[in-house]
Amino acid sequence: MAVAPPAGRPLLSRAVDSVLDRSLVLGYTTIGLAVRKKLPGWPADPAPGVLAGRDVLVTGASSGLGIATAAGLADLGATVHLLVRDETKGERAADRIRTEQPAAQLRLWRCDVGDLDDVRRFADAFAAEVPELHAIVHNAGVMPPERTESAQGHELSMAVHVLGPVVMTEALRGPLAGGRVVLVSSGGMYAQSLRADDPGYLTGDYSPTTAYARSKRMQVELAPLLGERWAGDGITVAVMHPGWADTPGVQESLPTFQKITRRVLRDDAQGADTSVWLAAVEPAPPTGRFWHDRVPRPTSLLPTTRPSADALARAWAWLEDAAGLP
Repeated sequence: MAVAPPAGRPLLSRAVDSVLDRSLVLGYTTIGLAVRKKLPGWPADPAPGVLAGRDVLVTGASSGLGIATAAGLADLGATVHLLVRDETKGERAADRIRTEQPAAQLRLWRCDVGDLDDVRRFADAFAAEVPELHAIVHNAGVMPPERTESAQGHELSMAVHVLGPVVMTEALRGPLAGGRVVLVSSGGMYAQSLRADDPGYLTGDYSPTTAYARSKRMQVELAPLLGERWAGDGITVAVMHPGWADTPGVQESLPTFQKITRRVLRDDAQGADTSVWLAAVEPAPPTGRFWHDRVPRPTSLLPTTRPSADALARAWAWLEDAAGLP
């Protein structure tokens, strides 16, 4: 997918940014963010208080990037709805935010994003109480060590990262009209092609990191199609990756990687920066794009990972069936 450079960024800034991005180690760590912020043309922060009076929903808000995203949105004045699976952890997360921001407007909700029936239950209850929703940040994530299925029989990474977010957004299209959807992806998706032939990971030896990256590739490739589907309601879609952040998920699932890179890993707030920016900046960024450090990025770096039209059509057909899209 070709990406036009943002207007107003000097050529040298774009060149340095591109080199950082392709190097991975430089671009995805604290180094990349620090350098980019000093380059001419770094996109401006959202205006203070820009989200005052607006409601934003953050999934997976009980740890790591989820807490940092919720805190960043609350700092901009939003009423932030924290969606968690474990209410005890959610209460601790809310208390942590309030300790730093006593005036933060927070509300806690419970839902298992991988269980589509629970997603629909939650969405019905939420829509009944929140008539206008400015944005959803789909941050909830999993990386099970063994192949695991959701309550509906879907491979769990696909259920949590793709099906749950789509079903939730579909169910909230009324309150979300004119709003934004942000999907938190991963730069690891660059290593995987779109496996529309096996979205359930039913063939081959299961790898947690591969399953995770495949689901993130699915997010990225379906984003333009979801943007078209929801455009009639004025809803924009953005996918972003946070770079390499020292999150609890990385510490638990990738301990060797975390040990080797911990000195240059981003903290939670740095990883959440682009999510907060995409949800808050005015005007809304263009729909269907893949972002990192506030700039749209290519969706494939290698010809072998660029999906064919047939693969995209098959992936969309799978989504329609699995998510029950009308």
